[in-house]
Amino acid sequence: MKIISSLIVVSALLLFSCKSKTSSVKSTNATYLNPNASIEKRLDDLMSRMTLEDKVYQMCQYVGLEHMKAAESELSPEELEKNDALGFYPGLKTGDIARLTTEGKIGSFLHVVTPEEANELQKLAQQSPLKIPLLIGIDAIHGNGLVSGSTIYPSPISQAATFDDALVKEGGRQTALEMRANGMHWSFTPNIDVLRDPRWGRTGETYGEDPYLVGNMGIATITGLQSDDFTGTNSVVACAKHLIAGSSSINGLNASPTDVSKRTIYEIFLPPYRRAVKEANIFSIMAAHNEVAGMPGHMDKSMMTDLMRTRWNFKGFYVSDWNDISRIAIWHHVAKDFKEAVQFSVNAGMDMNMHGPLFDKYVIELVKEGKIDISRVNFACRKILEAKFRLGLFENPFVNVAKAKEVNFTTSHQQNALEQARKAIVLQTNPKNILPLANGNGKTIFITGPNANNQTTLGDWVSPQPEENVITMVEGITKIGFENGYKVNYYDSGDRSKEITDDKIKVATDKASEADITVLVLGENSFRHDWSRKTTGENIDRATLKLSGNQMKLANKILDLGKPVIVVYVSGSPIAEPELEQRASAVLNTWETGAFAGQATAEILFGKLNPSGKLPLTIPRSVGQLQMVYNYKPTSYIHKYNSDPKVPLHPFGYGLSYTTFNFSAPKVSKKEFIGKDDKISVSVDVKNTGQRFGEEVVQLYIRDDVSSFTRPVKELKGYKRVALQAGETKTVTLEISAESLAMYDVDYNFVVEEGTFTIMTGNSSEDKKLMKTSINVGKKIVLEKSK
Repeated sequence: MKIISSLIVVSALLLFSCKSKTSSVKSTNATYLNPNASIEKRLDDLMSRMTLEDKVYQMCQYVGLEHMKAAESELSPEELEKNDALGFYPGLKTGDIARLTTEGKIGSFLHVVTPEEANELQKLAQQSPLKIPLLIGIDAIHGNGLVSGSTIYPSPISQAATFDDALVKEGGRQTALEMRANGMHWSFTPNIDVLRDPRWGRTGETYGEDPYLVGNMGIATITGLQSDDFTGTNSVVACAKHLIAGSSSINGLNASPTDVSKRTIYEIFLPPYRRAVKEANIFSIMAAHNEVAGMPGHMDKSMMTDLMRTRWNFKGFYVSDWNDISRIAIWHHVAKDFKEAVQFSVNAGMDMNMHGPLFDKYVIELVKEGKIDISRVNFACRKILEAKFRLGLFENPFVNVAKAKEVNFTTSHQQNALEQARKAIVLQTNPKNILPLANGNGKTIFITGPNANNQTTLGDWVSPQPEENVITMVEGITKIGFENGYKVNYYDSGDRSKEITDDKIKVATDKASEADITVLVLGENSFRHDWSRKTTGENIDRATLKLSGNQMKLANKILDLGKPVIVVYVSGSPIAEPELEQRASAVLNTWETGAFAGQATAEILFGKLNPSGKLPLTIPRSVGQLQMVYNYKPTSYIHKYNSDPKVPLHPFGYGLSYTTFNFSAPKVSKKEFIGKDDKISVSVDVKNTGQRFGEEVVQLYIRDDVSSFTRPVKELKGYKRVALQAGETKTVTLEISAESLAMYDVDYNFVVEEGTFTIMTGNSSEDKKLMKTSINVGKKIVLEKSK
């Protein structure tokens, strides 16, 4: 904590030197400092007191001082440009940043990961002439994971596999409480990119390949974090990202160009953003690294301003992604220098720069040169200040450090994280029903694999957590296995996939030969602190969907023994190993299910819990099948591949259970849809035809049978979990609205076209499992005009 100590000294010295300024602000009884005044009046008063420079400084964000000093020790200035995880400012020291803060020249910080530092930075800001508090942002993607001792929930792809919006929303609410207790106010989540290429390392940050599911999970996360309008001390500002389509780059690499049609942008990638604005009142949006059809996201006025603000009425502010305004010049080469890049970006609608110096200097110069209108600065500043007022930061920017420890990792938060993990795990194969494992009666289970006994289960955007807060696979299986009469042995055959050697494979095979059952814990590693050994995650993309390193060599040697082998995947990215799935006794996909992954997995293996997770993406057989998604266009599979099937390894929405379910044909409340406010109910009887309790996910798909532009063969438009005892039947009802049927016409009006629509229900997107009916729309319905 050397930096914290130095901050305290700097703070004390600067407080003494600025005492007269601080007193003068207090004596004015300014309206903006009056908590009883309306936010609008407070904003008007504060803005009237601010110079151009003051307003621009609110648009500036810097990394925290502890982070900055650590980054200086790990990166050279040459490495700095390509690094999206660590940051510092050549020529500026931590004392310089502290001084800028006391002068009111910084509006926001990120990567501040302790309440102590958050408080010290706010103390510095309180010495500034206008006493404007800092907005502190953090990548709290699935829990406040960069803070040690936080509750680590399953990663977003894992949350999507639950198909349980309410559970995810509650996790967001709990995350907001932990953030505020630790001095953070703004979460750079949710990532509502719609996945189209699973090679992308950030697959685990997404909610999968379907716009409707992504939209629902995004809304659940936003409303959990922000509540209604993020007013008060128990909510935070959410940030929808990344605008737009970075999940479909031309080569699967992060930040590479995306080249898709305007129609695809509107039909696939934009629906979650539209809903985030219209249904969840998202208050911040982050632009994307990538270009789309030649236009870098950080200078796309048609997207940021014309569409999001003018057409859809986005009321919040934009923030750049890491250094991406400068990259308009140095990466994209469409601006001659950083200053011109700032001009292009701010004029397009950008409101805050992440992160560092010179941005403020250039904005001020560009306003004075008439190249940026002052109204752009006024708008940006006012929105950022509005967030600070609504969050209550002017009343109390500080946090109680002791309370942070009380709020982090509370029992109720742990329970939600565990329940998410339980519902996220997908049983992919179980051909001979080896699972659930029967009572052991002294049998031996052998566990090995690179993800068996470490924190890779936590996923990306997480720092190492206290060991006592994490249940690894080995710990969970050992505990519950012992309770069920098994002896459990573990061997470290390589703590990461890149460390599995032939010698370790031989030892592991020998140990497996002595056991009755082997559990192979395989997969990939997105753990952020372990950058050199990562195999997926941000900026670690994949050229294959196969297991990395010598994992298949390890698996095949043990499978060759002819004994039962259960494969447990730990990965935020899908694994495509058809031969392994064919040979294994069972395959359990646990994704990155957080702090309680080991417990939830063991509960499923030993039958304490029935698996009910569903795939939020299609798992292809190989990269050769890409792009492979369930909501493809009608002509996608007219012809065949030369050597491989044209069907996926597993379809979207798929997941097995230890029981069986029977679905009736869908029944609709009426056949004719007659107006934009109309609703049609779809009912399905679901019966548990097996011998044990289970949960099933009823899924509703719709196809527009004849349309003015080609439409997908099916689109998810509803889902609901249902819990059933053995032999029990329940009726599940889902609702169709005009939005469920709508598309964009030739002028990009959002409309429902006349004609018939096929309604499909089942427990996955697989055609042969879906039962059908139809409805009709007699007259075109206009929901939203393009202008």
